[in-house]
Amino acid sequence: MTKIKWARWGAIVVILCAVGVAAGQAGSAKPGDARGGAPETGTPETGTPEERPQEQSGLVIENESELPESHPHSPYDFRFRAHGNISAMHWRVEKGALPRGMWLEENGWLHGQAEHVGEFQFTIAVTDGDRERAVQKGFVLRVTSALSLNWKDGAHVNGSRIEGSVEVLNTTRDPIDLTFYVLAVATNGRATAIGYQHFVLRAGTQAVELPFGETLPYGRYKVHVDAVGEVAARKLIYREYLETPGPLQVTVGP
Repeated sequence: MTKIKWARWGAIVVILCAVGVAAGQAGSAKPGDARGGAPETGTPETGTPEERPQEQSGLVIENESELPESHPHSPYDFRFRAHGNISAMHWRVEKGALPRGMWLEENGWLHGQAEHVGEFQFTIAVTDGDRERAVQKGFVLRVTSALSLNWKDGAHVNGSRIEGSVEVLNTTRDPIDLTFYVLAVATNGRATAIGYQHFVLRAGTQAVELPFGETLPYGRYKVHVDAVGEVAARKLIYREYLETPGPLQVTVGP
């Protein structure tokens, strides 16, 4: 074969080799390279730390959703706790509202004195010291009356008497020094005591019935019932009040 033919065959072989190398490189290219971007690595994100459940974030709020009850104007002291291999925590109220008169400190200390009865639902959030992990949990705090005072036998006229009874219940954990008194107030403003008791109302007992009644002169009277309880050791005073919706008419008597 002439030198010219050998040269032509050599050029063809070089071209075929170059084409084969280019095809091999194209076949092994990654999708990211084909789009002109960086290769795909890692796994898709699962969401922000605030959206992750406690078991996924590793940060867990330990407290039960039902918090200890409180009473109006009674000091409240409660500590939120969490675990998850962290040295510092930051707490805040994420949703809802605490009872008026109560506050949550950043260290998880809930304290104050609720001003009114009610059921309060709110969400607490805690973040770790680097604020890279966070979880939330809902809580319920009930503020109930320390003294429950209700009509047992509503005030009524019986001849020349106004009489009736109420039930009183201690809903706190403390014994209460109770003063109970009932006044019948005439339309001219004159008040007559028709019931009085003073005793210790123990905690955790059933409702105690307290009767009242007295003979009164002819006239119209509105009945006012007061129950005042004191817990001297804690410097607390509770009060509950009832009254008749309208005056009662005594038609017998002078």
